[in-house]
Amino acid sequence: MITLAVDCMGGDHGPRVTLPACRHFLDRYPDAALLLVGLPASLAEFAHPRATVVVASEVVGMDDSIEIALRKKKDSSMRVAISQVKQGTAQAAVSAGNTGALMAIARYLLKTLDGIDRPAIAGQIPNAKGGATTVLDLGANVDCTAEHLLQFAVMGSALVSVLSDNENPTVGLLNIGEEAIKGNETIKRSGELLRAAAQAGDLNFYGNVEGNDIFVGTTDIVVCDGFVGNVALKTSEGLASMIVNFLRVEFSRNLFTKFAAILSYPVLTALKKRMDHRRYNGAALLGLRGLVFKSHGSADAFAFEQALHRAYDAARNNLLDRVQARIAHAAPLLAVPADYALDTTAPMSA
Repeated sequence: MITLAVDCMGGDHGPRVTLPACRHFLDRYPDAALLLVGLPASLAEFAHPRATVVVASEVVGMDDSIEIALRKKKDSSMRVAISQVKQGTAQAAVSAGNTGALMAIARYLLKTLDGIDRPAIAGQIPNAKGGATTVLDLGANVDCTAEHLLQFAVMGSALVSVLSDNENPTVGLLNIGEEAIKGNETIKRSGELLRAAAQAGDLNFYGNVEGNDIFVGTTDIVVCDGFVGNVALKTSEGLASMIVNFLRVEFSRNLFTKFAAILSYPVLTALKKRMDHRRYNGAALLGLRGLVFKSHGSADAFAFEQALHRAYDAARNNLLDRVQARIAHAAPLLAVPADYALDTTAPMSA
């Protein structure tokens, strides 16, 4: 039985979205159980033989600061859900709440794995091949060293090998050009480390990739710092919405375009499905001593269920053990210089 702890209060919609998603998820996976964490009054009417309500008296708001979430709301649904993972009563936690608060609480309670300095947010962006490119970091670390980017590549490789049954996923380093001589000193050094890791058998490094390669699907994984990754994520979401809205407007202009829309309906439906970010909702917080997944704050029930599905797959396929094994193998290359000051800035919103 795979048990997930769900922060039912998090996100823009709270129980109105999380509870229907949980019910559908339980009906779909007979070997799964859920710990529903939240205010008693909000969860009172939910009943399922494989669901247990865990009471929390506080809720972390989407605009709460990290200090409030971490130090003043110690009985929040977010914190209680992550505590279930720490205590071993759940194999993974899922929340649609405040990204910065989630990362801070998860890092405080679960700690980082040996050999990892900073957790990273790994999510998927739809690509032209009909699948998705896994990108990390998506906003947890604005300023990174070359060693941090290598850590992201190792952790991302473990994630993709679990979620896609691809034991040797390709890794691309996001840069301003494919040539090894391009980029700043951090990127050049990152390329050297990634090539060395590839020679040692720690990962399958493709080489430098550019921004368009994320959407083309040139590599299975793209690594970058959190500032660039977050911009890429938000750009892809905006682009998808723009295209869908453009088609809706253009095909409703007159009788001819409406007729054309009817004829092309199967193609348009396939395009809309391929670009639907909801299918890939659920970003993993990698590098922690426990599994935590972040749903988009504005997710609907369908999207939130996808986050539950990803957490379930990660737990069922022992993602944490695989990440630890890859980190241990690559340990000689992963160490960050001792004089490098750790970034203490708050994670960005993802």
